[in-house]
Amino acid sequence: MTEWGMDRWKYFDITHRFHVVCNPTSLAKVEEIVGLLRLKPGSSVLDIACGKAEMLVRLAETYEVRGVGVDLSPYAVRDAEELKRQRVPDSDLQFVNISGADYHNGNTKQLDLSMCIGASWIYDGHRGTLKAMRDMTRPDGIVMVGEPFFTQEPSEKYLAAEDFTRDDFNTHYGNVQIGEEEGLTPIYAMVSNQDDWDRYETLQWHAVDDFARHNPDDPDLPEIQARGAKAREIYLKWGRYGFGWAIYLFRKPVKI
Repeated sequence: MTEWGMDRWKYFDITHRFHVVCNPTSLAKVEEIVGLLRLKPGSSVLDIACGKAEMLVRLAETYEVRGVGVDLSPYAVRDAEELKRQRVPDSDLQFVNISGADYHNGNTKQLDLSMCIGASWIYDGHRGTLKAMRDMTRPDGIVMVGEPFFTQEPSEKYLAAEDFTRDDFNTHYGNVQIGEEEGLTPIYAMVSNQDDWDRYETLQWHAVDDFARHNPDDPDLPEIQARGAKAREIYLKWGRYGFGWAIYLFRKPVKI
């Protein structure tokens, strides 16, 4: 099921309504990685595909950063703006509803921290994402990316079910190695465990069930349930055992 009959951003808004972060990372791990960054007050941060902006808001709470969150989903931007209003109303955070690939401004070469967590498709893959983030970041600044990886050689049935090719993703080692090849220094990797993955996936089951119970007449419900059922089958049959996830931190050397 690759063709969309409904608004895809509505689908992701529904299936992720119970998620605080829209990737398989626990809040404890998010807190740990925020603590490792040790940013100075006023640091400039860009979050491409920011989602609900939990990471960006935590950075504002912890370090009083200046930041921009960019997301193509109007639902995500709505939630990000509400999260800012609730937790850091006086912060210097802005949210923009456009594609990350189209976002440009005069400060995108001197960022203290650039982030793209789980949306490397914007830049045609992990390598393209690292290049884009690197070029936006000042020397000695930090690049943070979230990227899946194969934990074992994927079967042809798994690739076909997900509409992947073998070259779409690398291994964990390969993800780090690509960063080094692009002139970046790896400084940390936060790898998700099975509990993180199960919570991320099964909260989507819960969200689809909740939406169906409260919106039985929604015209998009059949597609939402069909997509949810397919995702559940793929995860339980293949993804739970063959697909990993990590958030990687790289430092841009002073001379590159």
